[in-house]
Amino acid sequence: MNSPRLTDTHQPFPVPLRGGAVATSDPAWDDFCVAVAEELDAYFDGLKDTVRCSPGFPVLRSRIREQVTGGKLLRPRLTRLAWRAFGGRAEPVMDGATRNAPDPDCVRLAASFELLHAALLVHDDVVDRDPVRRGRPTVGELYRRDAHSAGAPSDEAQHLGEAVAIIGGDLLLAGALQLATTCTTDPVRLQAVSAVVFDAVTASAAGELDDVLLSMHRYGQQHPAVQDILNMERLKTATYSFEAPLRAGALLAGANQEDAARLAQAGSRIGVAYQVVDDVLGTFGDPRLTGKSTEADLREGKATVLTAHGMQDARARKALAGFAAGNVTVAQVKAALAQAGAETSAVKLAAELVADAQDALERLPLPEAERAELSAICHYVLHRRK
Repeated sequence: MNSPRLTDTHQPFPVPLRGGAVATSDPAWDDFCVAVAEELDAYFDGLKDTVRCSPGFPVLRSRIREQVTGGKLLRPRLTRLAWRAFGGRAEPVMDGATRNAPDPDCVRLAASFELLHAALLVHDDVVDRDPVRRGRPTVGELYRRDAHSAGAPSDEAQHLGEAVAIIGGDLLLAGALQLATTCTTDPVRLQAVSAVVFDAVTASAAGELDDVLLSMHRYGQQHPAVQDILNMERLKTATYSFEAPLRAGALLAGANQEDAARLAQAGSRIGVAYQVVDDVLGTFGDPRLTGKSTEADLREGKATVLTAHGMQDARARKALAGFAAGNVTVAQVKAALAQAGAETSAVKLAAELVADAQDALERLPLPEAERAELSAICHYVLHRRK
């Protein structure tokens, strides 16, 4: 995927110190990743003391803990970036061996976004009926297998898996809100940050609802327009993944509401571009890299920018209708969408969104280091393969 605005001179998005990954070239970021992991460990360890008499709870606690491993820590990165950009700079390298510890308030807020992300993924897997996430079974799928092994009928095993996944997602959501509402002792900043996180949860719920309802186009309703899909993707994912971490991080550092909002608006465009690329990967990506099926979106009747574009092409429109009727294969639909230029159109749209975001960022008073980091994230969004 190439963008007319970005070149390959940027460094790829660094992989944090999680699950045995190698260190990056930024020691302070590595330290921050370790601190976030320790914050998450402390939260899950605390659950042991909260619930002691439930025989099933330890297994659930362990399985939802796994949902917070293996990610890129994008949301913590954005939280820390915004926090540093607006005055939170307590992390300079002191010498070759000694560094200041990451700011605990910023770490706690960053960890809350990781828990929020995990919670919404667990719930989303139930909504989408996905058995795989990041190349491994979802929480619901693990419990479905347990029930199946115990002799439960298929429908009952499926129901048990979905029920426990909802419970696990709720537990992760509670943890996210707990960390977000205790991330600082400054009452003014805490109120501002907490409001951002609560609004992000509400927006995501609205977006998830819209995503489900937009899929009703399979049953004779008009296919949603591209803008309707972009609005849904902003609410469902871009708000909590990009807007909220940037806005909350800036407010935690003491930024005024106007500057924090302007940064969040740029983040919104980057986040929507991320989801547009996700649509492309969800249909044309390599499942060995993405860790998820490239047929699920089509089988679930998801309204994406790809299908919206396809509906403007007679051959692709016919293929989509035939697939809904069971007369066309997934491979044939993909071929029709590709021939209609759906992938090219989506990538162009993502590049335009990122270009708009970069224009907005140019008008913000950001330090050069943070501006460069945002530019690297923009590059990653457009060129990622998973």
